[in-house]
Amino acid sequence: MKWNRFLLCALTVVAFYAAGVFTAAAQSSNAVAATPPVYVPDYTHSEDPLPDGVFAWDDLSKSVDAGADEPQVQFTFSFTNISGGNVTILSVHPSCGCTTAQLPPLPWTIPPGTNGQIGATVHIAGKHGTLFKKVTVTTDKGQKDLNLRINILQPVTPTLSDADRAQGMAAAKVDRQAVFKNDCATCHAKPAEGKYGKELYDAVCGICHEAANRATMVPDLHAIKTATNDQFWRTWIAHGKAGSFMPAFSTAEGGPLTDMQIASLAAYLDSAIPSHGAPPAQ
Repeated sequence: MKWNRFLLCALTVVAFYAAGVFTAAAQSSNAVAATPPVYVPDYTHSEDPLPDGVFAWDDLSKSVDAGADEPQVQFTFSFTNISGGNVTILSVHPSCGCTTAQLPPLPWTIPPGTNGQIGATVHIAGKHGTLFKKVTVTTDKGQKDLNLRINILQPVTPTLSDADRAQGMAAAKVDRQAVFKNDCATCHAKPAEGKYGKELYDAVCGICHEAANRATMVPDLHAIKTATNDQFWRTWIAHGKAGSFMPAFSTAEGGPLTDMQIASLAAYLDSAIPSHGAPPAQ
């Protein structure tokens, strides 16, 4: 009898405990977790022009002068949110692959009265002249273009004294590739970067062969008596002439020109300078 009473009490305790556990679990599952509100940008006007009175920019167009040997240039555009509410930058798209933008992760929300900066880097290695680039900033209030202008300066050709010129000629007699080394590379190698055809000829060939005071040992290419063709020019450009001042321009022989540059230069010479004899044997 005592054993039955003990067993009944134990079962009652277990039943009450289980009921409490299930009740707590049910209450927990019915509870709704509180989450902070999330700002969702309105895309309705994202493709419209950004109206005045939203961002105050330090400038919308910037220009910079760059040296011919500079690999890249950088711009920074500063702005202030002068509107009465949040403005969210949704995307920033440069106009070409050589331009990259620097800014915080997107979307970037700018509270009213706060400042921000957007950086832009333009890679200009191998380029020349004046470049125009654009960075389009898209916000939930509209789009704005930031304009970049890069003026790549021509390399400064040093003026040689008679003593410097004599020293260079003496070095070339020992090593005809000397024109591509040390200070001489400034005139004879560096200007070739990124150039082809006539532009390449003017940069690295014309300075000697078309010079107003052309040295007597430098031939006038327009008066060559030998018959010429594309292969003739390729051979002379790539390998030069041993025992003379004519260096080998091919990179394989220590020169500054790639095979593609040599091909473009030979094609230009073959079209620009008529052959003065029967075609040479192939």
